[in-house]
Amino acid sequence: MSTDPAKSPALRASDADRDRVIDTLRTAVADGRLDPAEYDERVETALSARTFEALAPLTADLAPGAGLAPAPVPVPARAAPKRLVIKQKHGVVRRDGDWALPERLVLRTAWSGVELDLRHAVPSGPELVIDMRVRGGGVTLIVAPGMEVDANDLRVKFGGTSITRTAGDDTPITLRIRIVGRLKHGAVGTRWARPGEKVAPPPEDSAT
Repeated sequence: MSTDPAKSPALRASDADRDRVIDTLRTAVADGRLDPAEYDERVETALSARTFEALAPLTADLAPGAGLAPAPVPVPARAAPKRLVIKQKHGVVRRDGDWALPERLVLRTAWSGVELDLRHAVPSGPELVIDMRVRGGGVTLIVAPGMEVDANDLRVKFGGTSITRTAGDDTPITLRIRIVGRLKHGAVGTRWARPGEKVAPPPEDSAT
């Protein structure tokens, strides 16, 4: 009979752990250490990783100890990736704070609640394209004066939209948000808020 000790269970990774790895990958693609195709592949793997063991190989070849140990380095707007993929099934996704916006944000969600707070996000250019393949649940964009939302290219089936194009004031438009793709059995809407206003998170059952 083997005397080897039982293998310890894999440590589970949190959303913050996955975000730190993605920040490291974002810096690497900006530095030229990853090409965009590698970046997209590793980001998709990171978003679905459930353990530290699954996350570690994604940054092991970039820098000693990169990814999990150090705090993320703020990425300037010019270093934002051209494409960012968010995947979720049966859960809640939130993005807020001064996160770097890509040129194209891809949502691949099913029966999930998605909240994207863009008030303090750092744009990579004058336009953000949100490419949706959403089935079930809801998508809420928290936006502020100076932004414009266009959902004319979004196809909706068995769902609804509640999109207000602008805040209705005289603030010059600095970011145009174009929503494209498909939405089925769900809803998408805008919530306009002043930059300093606190917005309560959506209820946990919003994905049902």
